[in-house]
Amino acid sequence: MEPLLIYKALSNETRLQILEWLRDPQKHLGELAENFELPLKCDPNNGVCVGYIQEKSGLAQSVISSYLKTLQKAGLLESQRVGQWTYYRRNEETIRLFSEYVSRQL
Repeated sequence: MEPLLIYKALSNETRLQILEWLRDPQKHLGELAENFELPLKCDPNNGVCVGYIQEKSGLAQSVISSYLKTLQKAGLLESQRVGQWTYYRRNEETIRLFSEYVSRQL
């Protein structure tokens, strides 16, 4: 865990929102499922397709891809490729470790 990378990743409002959305994907992204060919993937094995995240944010796909890459590089997200789809989920272990780090250090 690299705290500075995590702080940087969390310094953007949309990246924070993405982490919130992925904490409870059905609540935050479930209404978008009807706009896509596949049902909303929210299970721990697959996560959520990047298209749902992009649609929810209203930002360009390239911007969201950059944000997801930043969150993944910081260790806050994990991804899994299934065919043409990439699914993202929170890395709860890194989030827990970072939370403990903040509690001890600040």
